[in-house]
Amino acid sequence: MRIGLLGGSFNPAHDGHLQVARQALVQLQLDQVWLLVSPGNPLKPRAGMAPLDVRLAGAGAIADGRRIVATDIERSLNTRYTIDTVRHLRRRFPEVRFVWLMGADGLAELPRWRRWRELVRTVPVAVLPRPSYNHRALAGRAALRLRHARHPAREATILANQAAPAWIFLTAPQTDISATALRRERETGRGKRKPWPGRATGR
Repeated sequence: MRIGLLGGSFNPAHDGHLQVARQALVQLQLDQVWLLVSPGNPLKPRAGMAPLDVRLAGAGAIADGRRIVATDIERSLNTRYTIDTVRHLRRRFPEVRFVWLMGADGLAELPRWRRWRELVRTVPVAVLPRPSYNHRALAGRAALRLRHARHPAREATILANQAAPAWIFLTAPQTDISATALRRERETGRGKRKPWPGRATGR
């Protein structure tokens, strides 16, 4: 079984998350994508962070519960850092081939993640483009450090079978939807999007 892991605060979950999950399912030929709703992202402030159960409900509203699954497994694993979560999951599900999914913004800030070099040696990584972040990400510290491990996008279907370190920058439609912008819209009442827990779009 091949499973993509899309971690985040999902504060709130939105169509951009759904688009990433769907693109990963198709391009990487995954069986599932798990939306890992973080109990608390160490790199993000607590101010403005909705309760975990609210964020989980929002992620569940855009998941379909079959191919795209929202989960708070990090709460039961008691992990806060991605490397610890991935290691626990690999031990718990030894037959599963995991792929870590992230946007270009995540690749750009990857050197800020705890033990990020160990993470990329543990699980293959698929990076999806994001407006205004792509050039910065590909010219950034992580991409340069890992240039020897980059695979061409045409090998996306076999990424899950590659030994880490291995990563791909996928070609895909891009979205500029931002959870921060959605929160601002909700707080100011200017946006037309529905409030918590998010829009049900069948993700």
